[in-house]
Amino acid sequence: MSSHSPSKTTEDGKPIVPFSEPPYLAGMPSPYYKETHRKFQKAAKAFIGEHLAPYAMEWETAETVPDHVFPIFAKAGMLIPNLPAPLPVQWLHKVGIKDILGTPVEEWDYTHTAVYLDEMSRVGIAGPGSSMTAGMAFGVPPVLKFGSEALQSRFIPDALLGHKKWCIAITEPSAGSDVANISTTATKSADGKHYIINGEKKWITNGFWADYSAMAVRTGGPGASGLSMIVCPLKGHPGVTMRRLKVMGQISAGTTYIELDDVKVPVENLIGTEGMGMKYVMTNFNHERLTIAVGVARQARVALSSAVAYCLKREAFGKTLMEQPVVRHRLAKAGAELETLQAWVDQFVYMMTQLTKEEADVKLGGLTALAKAKAGMVFKECAETAVLLFGGNGYTRTGQGEIAEKIYRDVMGARIPGGSEDVMLDLAIRQSTYDWLIELEQKQFHILPARQQAIIRDLEEAYRVGLVCRSILPFDRILETAESTSIGSLKMSRRQYKASVTVEGNA
Repeated sequence: MSSHSPSKTTEDGKPIVPFSEPPYLAGMPSPYYKETHRKFQKAAKAFIGEHLAPYAMEWETAETVPDHVFPIFAKAGMLIPNLPAPLPVQWLHKVGIKDILGTPVEEWDYTHTAVYLDEMSRVGIAGPGSSMTAGMAFGVPPVLKFGSEALQSRFIPDALLGHKKWCIAITEPSAGSDVANISTTATKSADGKHYIINGEKKWITNGFWADYSAMAVRTGGPGASGLSMIVCPLKGHPGVTMRRLKVMGQISAGTTYIELDDVKVPVENLIGTEGMGMKYVMTNFNHERLTIAVGVARQARVALSSAVAYCLKREAFGKTLMEQPVVRHRLAKAGAELETLQAWVDQFVYMMTQLTKEEADVKLGGLTALAKAKAGMVFKECAETAVLLFGGNGYTRTGQGEIAEKIYRDVMGARIPGGSEDVMLDLAIRQSTYDWLIELEQKQFHILPARQQAIIRDLEEAYRVGLVCRSILPFDRILETAESTSIGSLKMSRRQYKASVTVEGNA
């Protein structure tokens, strides 16, 4: 038997650079990617290869994507894949969108979404793609999921067709991961017809050119139960001032600082119900974190495969870098991390296709945070490896190592937004531990006094609808706290049980 691995070639017969493609595109079998996914992958690669990939580096250097690009993607339906799967088929049909590059919207699942994210990230840098996608991915979903029929009718058609641009505005100068302490206020006017919004939002992707934002505001008292979400007009609206922020990477994505001074918004712009903003924000985060993990896997792949290609031709000490054992060792370590991440991401996306949204929120919330954190770590390893092996070229903004230098700038944009890495790691363990504790303690639930059983049921229901979040306190401490705060109903649990519950918030 030959010791050589099977030949891996592209569709045009060229050899595939090691680590440059996920296994299913490198000739390997996969249980996850069906014919429908492979068909869309070819169409998406061709579309992005024509309208984005050739210009991405230029646009990132210029720090702005030209205005004509967004309508091209919108007209082709290539902004719709950023929405959580399954897609809002009824709304898409209403506005005349029946397919995405030939794939029926009814057929769309999270694996299609992963293919789209992977192809959008094939350029290696996130900024140009994010300049068009972040609003649809994170700003529109709260309105689709929680907005009233009237609210959706006002805003969704133009959003889906790309006639209006969106962003999500959660983070503030003093409240990133600590979402529960957001200070931007929305106070009703004397006649009760408007909310008057005052405050600041910072690090808002796409904000600078967004017409609307799904904004987290404080309509009530302190803590999570005082938060709501509202559709806030931005571009050109009285009282709104926006300026772009100079950030490390993803520069062309339009990171924005927003000041809100007596911004008048109709009360009809409220998303869902007052006081439920924390639940809406948390639900949105799971999708955001998974999209980051998928996109980052491809960015890491571009970094590492670029380094491999460079090491095959660059000579030092009389031979190519690839002939140096220390170089091969570094590449192997990064490659092992990359393929491990890819396998996890593929499995994770598959689970999303098999679970209902409700099941996924409960079973995969902590794991989504963990996957996002791990993706950032692997990205760092691969990007750092690329810069080190490119050497001086990797430290230079132009020339042979430009791709490595630019990718390295994106690393912190994967590890901080969507939930800082340390917060994600802690959240993952606390949520998984909570699940284990609940399962363990359910065995003795039936022997508890009736009052304590009622309290536990109320707390579980409060968690289920997002009014309180998971805790890893011992069971007896949960009971003690519940007794002392006299939580006897779901309504009471909105403003109590604070001593024992840590609210999970993320940038």
